[in-house]
Amino acid sequence: MGDNLEFYIGGEWTAPADPERSRTLDVVNPATEEVCGKVAVGSAADVDLAVAAARGAFASWSRTSVADRIEVLRNVQEVYQKRSGDLGAALTEEMGAPASLANGFQVGLGAGHLAKAIEILQDFPFEERRGATLVVKEPIGVCALITPWNWPLNQIAVKVFPALATGCTMVLKPSEIAPSAGRIFAEILDAAGVPAGVFNLVHGDGPGVGAPLSSHPDVDMVSFTGSVRAGVEVAKNAAPGVKRVTQELGGKSPNIVLDDADLAANVASGVTAMMGNSGQTCSALSRMLVPRARMDEAVAAAREAVAGVTVGDPAGDVVMGPVASRAQFDKVQALIQKGIDEGAVLVAGGTGRPDGLPTGFYVKPTVFAGVTNDMAIAREEIFGPVLVIIGYDDVDHAVEIANDTEYGLAGNVAGADLDAARAVARRIRAGWVSINDGFDFGCPFGGYKKSGNGREWGEFGFHDYLETKGVLGYEPEEAAS
Repeated sequence: MGDNLEFYIGGEWTAPADPERSRTLDVVNPATEEVCGKVAVGSAADVDLAVAAARGAFASWSRTSVADRIEVLRNVQEVYQKRSGDLGAALTEEMGAPASLANGFQVGLGAGHLAKAIEILQDFPFEERRGATLVVKEPIGVCALITPWNWPLNQIAVKVFPALATGCTMVLKPSEIAPSAGRIFAEILDAAGVPAGVFNLVHGDGPGVGAPLSSHPDVDMVSFTGSVRAGVEVAKNAAPGVKRVTQELGGKSPNIVLDDADLAANVASGVTAMMGNSGQTCSALSRMLVPRARMDEAVAAAREAVAGVTVGDPAGDVVMGPVASRAQFDKVQALIQKGIDEGAVLVAGGTGRPDGLPTGFYVKPTVFAGVTNDMAIAREEIFGPVLVIIGYDDVDHAVEIANDTEYGLAGNVAGADLDAARAVARRIRAGWVSINDGFDFGCPFGGYKKSGNGREWGEFGFHDYLETKGVLGYEPEEAAS
């Protein structure tokens, strides 16, 4: 994908503002471990320019009509479709997503969120009359959007499109590990005619760009997706400005497989889903809970499912590519070893690379059984293709285990009895709970506890970008009555 040495500020591609202090980072192809490009690391000076551009554009963009914003978003939709191949290629090269995943669900998520934003914007209630009072939803202002590398287009889309739709302006800092998707996204918005200054992009790392962006006095809100550690730092940086902060952070999500005839099939489905995107998904269902009395059946189904997960060159026809970086590889390897040391039963996988893959950050798809919920592999977010299977005695015990975590991002209940699954789903303390792997672009996505705050996706993603104003006496009392 080449180098990313310029930033998109005020409708133009610009070099770093402070060339004497500017530096670059290597972008590494995780399948080959070779450098495939460089990315410029921005500074506070670049952030100042980008925020100033966004602030300057806010007065006019915030006053555009819904019809005008829909037209712009439809233009974005058209260009996004034309550039979908470029986006998919960037994800395969820079983060190791298999081509089928990158060009399919990864790119498709961005397209789906855009279509949903357009649909919602057509009828979104920006004003509501309550007697003599008018309640108005107004754009919050300049938004700092900080996104991760694991689902680049999804995380950019769920921030940028609601911000555009509600009349906000913004500065995006995509991950420096996989920066090209962000650059292509900026090119798409530019080609679609998004007015200068409405959308701005500054590449860089957390200390160089994330910190000055989240603490900037002219930024009105920060939307962050990433680790709990980094999310806490963002919140601290933003606190002196009393700006709104929304966070989508980590997870250790439960998948409760109910005791019914579909157990083996549901276990297999859960294993396959866990290995998608090499397990690098914040909402990954990484803790599978099965009836203790049927543990042997579950283990056999899991072992068979793992055998069908092909690992290799993401440009080929495989289920799993590498994890995204050396740091991620080392972290996952250490936690797999930790599970072995803790006495968990290794059902499949383990440490080291898969056979025949001496180069690249490839991890064996790994399943542990005999896991208790106090083990590190059951409590820490591994962010790799590692599933732990935990036994439960009854449904109450399953719910207790599911909720015994500092996270609360997602969950799933798998079973043939829909009423039983619904009852269990209501008891899981998480923001996104599916039944039998249900999916909906309009469903609110976000976490309880240390998984964050605020909600993204669908109409719920609009609210964090809006302020609520009450205009009292908008209409005379006599007329209102």
